[in-house]
Amino acid sequence: MNCDSCGMSIEAGPYCQHCADETGVLKDFEEMFERFVQWTLSQGEAVNRTDAEGKTKTYMKSMPAWQGHPSLKNI
Repeated sequence: MNCDSCGMSIEAGPYCQHCADETGVLKDFEEMFERFVQWTLSQGEAVNRTDAEGKTKTYMKSMPAWQGHPSLKNI
């Protein structure tokens, strides 16, 4: 089973501990977007912030939790 937000392997529930708050509710888009951008930059998967944002948007749109989010509509 994988987190619907980030794809991390989990044992139960729709979201991992990094994507959900202490009650299991998915964190807001803006917070998760920034976390994903920072992760992308830290992994050397992007040359700069603009590149990291583009890669992040593409990835987030592929995840069930974010597929219908308005910020990803034109991706």
